[in-house]
Amino acid sequence: MRLFSFLFFTILTFSTHAQQILPEHQRARVVDEILEERFNTLLPKMMDDTDIDMWILISREYNEDPVLKTMLPATWLNARRRTILLFYRNKEKNTIDKLAVARYNVGKSIISAWDKDKEPNQWNRLMQLINERNPKRIGLNFSKDHNIADGLDKTDYDGFMENLPKKYHSRVVSAEQLAVRWIETRTDREMTIFNQLVDITHDIISEAFSEKVITPGITTTTEVEWWMRQKVTDLGLETWFHPTVDIQRTSEELVSHLYSFSGRPDDMVIQQGDLLHCDFGITYLRLNTDCQELAYVLKPNETQAPDFLVEALKDGNRVQDFLTTNMIKGRTGNEILAKSLQEARDAGLKPAIYTHPLGTYGHSAGTTIGMWDAQGGVMKDDGENYPLNPNTVYAIELNTTVNIPEWKRDIRIMLEEAGFYGEDGFRYVNGRQTQLMLIPRPKLHLGE
Repeated sequence: MRLFSFLFFTILTFSTHAQQILPEHQRARVVDEILEERFNTLLPKMMDDTDIDMWILISREYNEDPVLKTMLPATWLNARRRTILLFYRNKEKNTIDKLAVARYNVGKSIISAWDKDKEPNQWNRLMQLINERNPKRIGLNFSKDHNIADGLDKTDYDGFMENLPKKYHSRVVSAEQLAVRWIETRTDREMTIFNQLVDITHDIISEAFSEKVITPGITTTTEVEWWMRQKVTDLGLETWFHPTVDIQRTSEELVSHLYSFSGRPDDMVIQQGDLLHCDFGITYLRLNTDCQELAYVLKPNETQAPDFLVEALKDGNRVQDFLTTNMIKGRTGNEILAKSLQEARDAGLKPAIYTHPLGTYGHSAGTTIGMWDAQGGVMKDDGENYPLNPNTVYAIELNTTVNIPEWKRDIRIMLEEAGFYGEDGFRYVNGRQTQLMLIPRPKLHLGE
C-alpha cells in the first residue's frame, strides 16, 4: 500500500499535461463550433440588450479590428483584402442576418452578400444592404473607454461615412458596449474548455517549480523562464507574453512593483531558502490564461516551508477572498476595488489589487478592478463606469505586503488565478494556490 501511495504521488507530481491537447484539425472544429454557437445564441440577445439593430465591422488584411479577429473561422488567420461584416437584428421577427460584404463566405454562418460582377464597388454594395434593412441604430467599433472596442481605423471610418446616405448619419453610434459584451461573455462550453486550459497552465508551473527543472545553486531564473516558454512550444501551444520568474530572499530588499516589469534582474541563481514567484499564461482554443504562483526552495533537513511563509500565503488568500466576495453584478470596477481594499486594510492587511478581464485576450475588455499603479481607481477612459456582468472571466491579480521578522524585511505575496463570475456568483475556474509548492518535493519513504 505504501509503494502504491508513493507511485501515485510521483505521478501527480510530474504529470505535466494530463489534459489532452488537441491536434490542429480538431482544434479548428471546436473553434468553429463555438463560434457558431456564439453567433446564434449570444449575439441576438446582446444586440437587443445594447439597442443596436445593425453592427458593422470593417477591417483590412493584417490590420484587423480586435473584435472582428475573434469572429473569423479557424482557417482564416487574417482578414482578406477589405473584409466587412454586417449583422442585422430584427427583434420583431426574431431573426438575425449575418452577412459578409466580401468575395467569399466567412465561415459557415456569415454568408457572402457581394457579387463583384453585379456591383464592382464594395462600398456601394454595403450601402445597398443598409438601405434594404433601414436600421434604427448602426453600431461601429469606435470607443474612448475600451481599446479592444476601438478597432475601426480612420481610413475605413472615413470611407464608410463618405458613402453612407445622409439620412443615416445621425443613426451611427459607438458599438463599444456590444463589442465588450461579445469579447467578455463566455458560454458554458467555453468554460468547460477554460477549466482544461487553466489545468494545463497549473501543470506546467508545477513542473517548472520542481527538482525536475530546478537544481539549487545552479539553475537561474532566466533558465526556468525559457524552460516554460519551450515547454509551451513543445506542447503545440503558445504564450501571449514571455514568462517571468523572480526571487525574494532574506538578503534582498523589497522593491517597487515596477521591478516585476522592468527592473527584475536576469539570470539570478536559485538558492535554498528562496521564495520563487512566476507570472505565466498560455493561449489555446482562442482563450488565454494568466497565472502567478509561488514556490519555496527547501533548505537541508527542511521538509516544509517555514511557518512565516505559510502564514504570508494565507494573507494573500485573504485578500483574494475580500475581492471575490465583493464581485457583485452591476458594481463598477472602482466600487469593487474601493470596498475590497478598505475591508482588507481594516483586517490589518497591506493589499494592492489590479484585476483585469481575461478570455479572448489576456488583458481583455470588461470590468477593470484597479491597476497596480492606480489603487485609487481607474479613470473614465479606462472603463470606470463599466459594470460587472455575469458569465465573464477575470485574472484575480493582486498582492499583499507582509513583514517577515525572520528575514528582517517585507515580502510581497503576489497571486493571480482565473476566476469566473456567473449568475450564481464567483468561483475559481480551476482552483487557486493555498499551499506553497516545494522544491524538491518531499519524498515518501517506503520504510516509514
